[in-house]
Amino acid sequence: MGPHPAVAAIRLAVRRVLHDILTDHTPAHPDTAHPDPTHADIAHEQSPPPLVLVACSGGADSMALASALAFEAPKLGIRAGGITVDHGLQPGSDLRAQEVVVRLTELGLGPAESIAVSVGRDGGPEAAARDARYAALDAAAERHGATAVLLGHTRDDQAETVLLGLARGSGIRSLSGMAAVSGGPGATRRYRRPFLHLDRQTARKACMVQSLPVWEDPHNSDPAYTRSRLRQEGLPALEKALGKGVVEALARTAQLSRDDADALDAWARQAEASVRDAAGLLECAKLYALPPAVRRRILRRAAIEAGAPAGSLFARHIEEIDRLITGWRGQGAINLPGKVAVQRQGGRLVIRQG
Repeated sequence: MGPHPAVAAIRLAVRRVLHDILTDHTPAHPDTAHPDPTHADIAHEQSPPPLVLVACSGGADSMALASALAFEAPKLGIRAGGITVDHGLQPGSDLRAQEVVVRLTELGLGPAESIAVSVGRDGGPEAAARDARYAALDAAAERHGATAVLLGHTRDDQAETVLLGLARGSGIRSLSGMAAVSGGPGATRRYRRPFLHLDRQTARKACMVQSLPVWEDPHNSDPAYTRSRLRQEGLPALEKALGKGVVEALARTAQLSRDDADALDAWARQAEASVRDAAGLLECAKLYALPPAVRRRILRRAAIEAGAPAGSLFARHIEEIDRLITGWRGQGAINLPGKVAVQRQGGRLVIRQG
């Protein structure tokens, strides 16, 4: 008899991602990378197997992910470890983090460690905790030489992310949710999310049938947090009004939006050189001729390159810059976050800091 369907589902999801990681990690073919195959064979033998870490909070999603990684990685010759981040936001969080380390070790994962972080206040408590967590995971990946870090976000998390992006009204990129593969500093494919096509209940069921202890984070049901209110009240209300399938539809919207956003980003990158003059300034007439979605992407990229923090640059800022092109009436400079100013001079945009 095979494993329970929920266990089989999480293992299959992780197996597919590990195969992708191995493909990325495999050196180029000897014929193209090394004229002498003997040298290639020696280099390959000396190269250690890749290390994959799982970010584990001790909750059902990440514990299910940790168990699947511990089961699948050895079969593929991959080293597997686990990291838990202690945000220090609740009494006894350090003890809970150590319990998670023990569970990861019992699963056979190593290295297994807890990292304590200090959570700031920038962007609100949820954003600040997320920033601190990813900084810790990036540092751990660099320290251990990990090829990838697995994250336990599910289809339900994706649906919540899409709704939060919709509420912000910040464009199609916000509706694209979380990517299955994303990067960290200097690593474009560090983070992998194997469970984006699986629902939260599957992960919970997998933990239950494997008798894996899980921790229920009280923040997940605390109405003080926006995502918690959405999870406890918003999504259930949508399903009551629109019927079942809302989560699946929102996750599908994320993927479609990501495909569209990626295509528009590529178009903007290709078009940018054609709208700059010999001095590198953006020419307003040429920008005006572009579709708004492409033009605004170019403007956003230019503002960020000048020093505006990407996380503080909102749609309203880009709309104000866009009016220097589409609604020019001699208005003054536009002030952006990061002390960046944008003004129109002689039919060109001057974007500078200070």
